[in-house]
This record gives sequence, structure tokens and C-alpha cells, in this order.
Amino acid sequence: MIPYSRHSIDKKDIANVKKVLTSNFLTQGPVVKKFEDKLRTVCGSKYAVTFNSATSALHIACMALGVKKGDIVWTSTNSFVASANCALYCQAKIDLLDINKEDFNLDISLLEKKLIKAKKEKKLPKVVIPIHFGGLPPDLEKLRYLKKKYKFKIIEDASHSLGAKFLNNKVGNCKYGDITVLSFHPVKIITTAEGGAATTNDLKLYNKLNQLRFHGITRDKKFLINKKKAGWYYEHQLLGYNYKLNDIQSALGISQIKNLKSWITKRNKIAKTYQKAFKNLPLEFQKVKKGITSAYHLFIILVKKNKKNITRDKLHKLLKKKNIMTNLHYIPIHKHPFYRQFKFKRKNFQKAENYYENCLSIPMYASLSSKDQNKVIREIKKIFGFK
Repeated sequence: MIPYSRHSIDKKDIANVKKVLTSNFLTQGPVVKKFEDKLRTVCGSKYAVTFNSATSALHIACMALGVKKGDIVWTSTNSFVASANCALYCQAKIDLLDINKEDFNLDISLLEKKLIKAKKEKKLPKVVIPIHFGGLPPDLEKLRYLKKKYKFKIIEDASHSLGAKFLNNKVGNCKYGDITVLSFHPVKIITTAEGGAATTNDLKLYNKLNQLRFHGITRDKKFLINKKKAGWYYEHQLLGYNYKLNDIQSALGISQIKNLKSWITKRNKIAKTYQKAFKNLPLEFQKVKKGITSAYHLFIILVKKNKKNITRDKLHKLLKKKNIMTNLHYIPIHKHPFYRQFKFKRKNFQKAENYYENCLSIPMYASLSSKDQNKVIREIKKIFGFK
């Protein structure tokens, strides 16, 4: 079987984890900080805070930016539900936007029109969460311009795009946004089994992220209210959560991140091979503009109308019969039963709806062999009647 995605674990990863398992700390030890230091170096940010998931990181990022009841948060409907749920966790209102048909990211021109209207109605968002869909950064330059003009904060949901670049700037360096969130789920670029992180260049945000992920507790003397207590003393100052990453996971992350550059190169090579092979097929791909490097967490094809009447669903079934697994990213957030209560109108998401009806994620991971990729290419060509 060829999976649509999978993790890559080698002997060095296992050895690094074993080392922690026989150490004095399985959690709340020095390895977590070492991983965070590696992350901020790789991303080019001043600070990095790890979490037990990207979902947790999104939640705490909203809290750190002061999102609360009565506030409004905007994000793209074409994402995993966590990108919107994080606002609801803070009792804020969530609004969703359509995508553009070229790169499947947030439609920036639509965002600008919506901001103009929202300013007149005095309903501007406190935070906008743009998605780096499939590993491809959105137009961060334009987003930064709009952020300054309309005075909102940006949380980049870069769960898909560790290792990507926008105009030669590393994703996670926070040049364009306030906080960037990363994911280390097994099918992402690197893994810690489960895990996530938030990067920032703002010291105050860093301190909030750090404290809120650990119950809202601090031991740091700089922040203690009662500064004269003994060394064992700690204070619970905020209502936080137990969202911390442990040393075992961090050890895996430290080992994995050493492969980041080569894995991004491999994923881009796989993508180019697919694009070349499918050039004459009735398929569309995510468009990568000049100056942007995608991390290619996903390789997505859109099935166009064709003479053989092959639909996305039919393609999925036929490939499965050949032991080639595919997946769908994503069911638009507004279509989920839970989100129907917010009365989103389908007509406002025509591009996302069209994308959803025709998209399919085909096998993409750093360890995908040429043999397996050639089988995927051969079978897809055969289904569409091409040799």
C-alpha cells in the first residue's frame, strides 16, 4: 500500500528518544528548551514556544493576543476546524472567508473588500488567521499592509509550511505577522508524534505564550508578585492550560529538524515530477508564485471535466483498488454540522465549494520512492486514458 502521507523515522531519531528515556527528565526538562532554540534558529524568530499540538498553540496564541468574548476573528473556510475553533474557545465570534482559485489560500482581494465594509460597520476583526494551505504561504506582504491599515493582529496558521519561504523569508520568522503556529503531527514536515509550536518576535507575547501553556503558572522571579519567597516558590497568576510538550517528543523533534532542508528539497522534487507527468491530463494544481517556496505538505490535484467522466470520487475509488491511498483536504469549515449554527451562506464560498467538490491529495512525503511515485503516475494516467 502507498499511503497519501507518512512520517519518516530513522535510527538516529530512535537513539535520541532512547537517550531521554534513560535520563532524569521525561518532561519539564532541558530538552524542551533545546528544541525551542532549534526552532527559533530554523525559523529566524526571536522566540519559540512548544505545545502538545498546533490546536493548543492556536488557542493560546488567541489568548496571548487578548481575544475574548465580543471580539471577532476571521479565517479561511478551507482549513482544518482548529483554525476557527481557537476563536470559539475564547468565546469570540468567528467569520469565514472564501479562497482564491489559484493557490487555494485566503482570497486577499475579498479580505480587503470585507475589511472596508467592516470598518464602516465598526465590526473589524481583532485577529485574522491566514492559512499556509498545503505548505504554501499566502500573500504575506499584502496581509501585513492590511494589518497596519486596519489595525488587526495576525496569527499565521503555518501548520503545513515549516521550511517554506516567502520572498526569501523563512516561514515562522514573524516578519509579517504577530505569531506563527507550526504543527508536528506525524503527516507534517517533521514530527514529534503529536505537537506544535508558536514563534514570535515580541517578548511580551512570548512570556504570555510560555505561561499560559503551563496552567498560567510562573516561577520566574521577574514576574512574581511576591518576590521574597524561597526558590521553590511559584505563582498561579492566569487561568492557563496544561498544553506543554514533553522531553521525549522534543528529543524526536531535535533529531527530525536536522532533515528539514533535505526533506523540503525532496518534496519539491516530487511535486515537479507530478506536475511534469500530469501536464496533459485534465487536472489543476496549486499555483506557486515566483519568490515563494512551498513546503509541499500536500500535493493536491483538482479533477476537471473530462471525456471519460472521471470525477474526484471515482478517481479516489479506482486508486484505492490499486492500493494507492488518497485523502481530501479539507471539507470547508462552513459545511460541518457544528458550524451550521452560525448561518454561513453557501453563496459566499463558491470557490471553496468548487475546490471541495474536485480536490484530492495524492501521495506526498519525503520518503516516497521513485518506484512508488511512478506507480501513482502510471495508474492516474491509465484512469484518464493516457499512456
